[in-house]
This record gives sequence, C-alpha cells and structure tokens, in this order.
Amino acid sequence: MSPRHSKSSPAIPEAELALLKALWDGGPATVRELLDRLGSDQAYTTVQTLLGRLVDKGLVRADRKELAHVFTATVARDELAQQQVQQVASSLLDGAIAPLVLRLVEQGKFSAAEIDRFRELLAAAERDQHGKGGSARRGGKP
Repeated sequence: MSPRHSKSSPAIPEAELALLKALWDGGPATVRELLDRLGSDQAYTTVQTLLGRLVDKGLVRADRKELAHVFTATVARDELAQQQVQQVASSLLDGAIAPLVLRLVEQGKFSAAEIDRFRELLAAAERDQHGKGGSARRGGKP
C-alpha cells in the first residue's frame, strides 16, 4: 500500500476508527456493506460523511467506477498503530518511547510467543547499543 497520509496522522475519532476496523477486518466495501458489518443504527449519510473524512485524511481510498463507491483502507492497522504511538511519544513524552512501552508491558497480558519476541527485540536493542559503544539509556531520554 502506498498511503497518501503524512507520517503525523491526524486524530481519528472512534466513529472513524470503527469504519477503518471494519475495512481492515472485512476488506473493501460499499457504504451499505459497512453498515451491515457494523450492525449499528448509524444513518447511511453519517457513514458516508465519516468515510469522506477518512478519504480526506488519506486513510481510505474511494473507487468511484461503479454507482456504489467501494472504499478501501490505504493504511495497515499496524502502520497506523505505529504512527499513533510515535505521535503520543512525541507530544506527551518529548519523543521518549521507553516510558510508553514500559507502561504498556506492565498492563498487558502476553502469550509465550509474544514474550519470546520481546526478548528477541530487547537482545537486538542491546546488541545495537553495545555496537555503538554507548551504555543503554534509561527511560528513553538521553
């Protein structure tokens, strides 16, 4: 996917996020199909408006070849999550990601495979840090 959105993603309200999730989970869809997926009592025009906002933000593409427009997410779920995490770290933590990661790990429940992956990532980070001749930073700040 080659999204048009910038690295600094605009805020995404819950209603828009619900539509993105429906597109990620079920693939491209028309407004009517999205209404069915959501199973909500939202009006057709409301969903249409929300999709228009997502198109304007570059997060969704509209294929207007047919009478019923087909909407497709232009950003992957994990890519948007990464952008949002970086945005939070930048705006709240002066760019420090470690405090955010530590908080998420403290509050999370993880499978054995996820814990193994964490260990791999930490080992790689430690190798990188030693390879640069520096000592590991604490708290994500210099």
